[in-house]
Amino acid sequence: MNQHSLHESTLQNLFSKICLITKIIAIAVMRRHSATSRRHQPAESEVHSMTASAVKSRKEFGKTLAVDITHRLRQDIVACRLKPGEPLKFDALKLAFGASFTTLREALTSLTADGLVVAEEQRGFRVAPVTSDDLIDITQTRILIEIELLSRSIANGGDDWEIAVMSTLHRLGRIEERLPGNHVENPEWQIAHRQFHEALVSCGRSPTLFGIRASLFERAERYRNLSAMFRPQPRDKVGEHRAIMQAAIARDTALATSLIDRHIRSTSDNVVKYASHLLTES
Repeated sequence: MNQHSLHESTLQNLFSKICLITKIIAIAVMRRHSATSRRHQPAESEVHSMTASAVKSRKEFGKTLAVDITHRLRQDIVACRLKPGEPLKFDALKLAFGASFTTLREALTSLTADGLVVAEEQRGFRVAPVTSDDLIDITQTRILIEIELLSRSIANGGDDWEIAVMSTLHRLGRIEERLPGNHVENPEWQIAHRQFHEALVSCGRSPTLFGIRASLFERAERYRNLSAMFRPQPRDKVGEHRAIMQAAIARDTALATSLIDRHIRSTSDNVVKYASHLLTES
């Protein structure tokens, strides 16, 4: 082998070693970066607790991302997919929704005003707990407002009001026929259920009371879901709703308000009876 061939062979060996060293360094850097990323990422369970709603198209439920996130979190809290007292960590929320801390804080502050989230100094935000005092307060206030608005609607409502009450109940009944077993957690049923109760009081002629009622109805829905999750037998909601409707369109105010009182209290009673282990001290 001449000197030129020996020199060329040496260069090839040197080049091969350089390539090998480069690969080793690259692999080491990638492994180090992966380990660092895992340390700074939220736990998988935290991300999953944000639920699949987070991966839907952005701003599906509102004109801004903050409104959209507020809506999604509200759904998850009311449905108890986010459990009472569960911490709402910014890192997990940011990963789930792809939003800035400012946007997330805006959404959480809005939910705090609705009573679904609590803000704790130096500890951030968490889902509002479910408590006996809160349940009793919501129940009693709802009854007062519902009775007042239903009484006004019976006095003020005309043919269109009667048609709205009957048609929303009919739609609710058809959904219940299609859904086997416990349908209370079904989103379609929840919308139809809300629309029936809104129709009942729709001629109450008080925007202020309507606003308070809407907030309380949403907060009560979380307790309603807890009741449905733990009671051993489903309630006869079909019969309860039909009786309320019949009394209302018959203009029997005393009977209609008595039935709506009993209807609302039944949820509270069931939570205390079957889900008291979830209620915390205020």
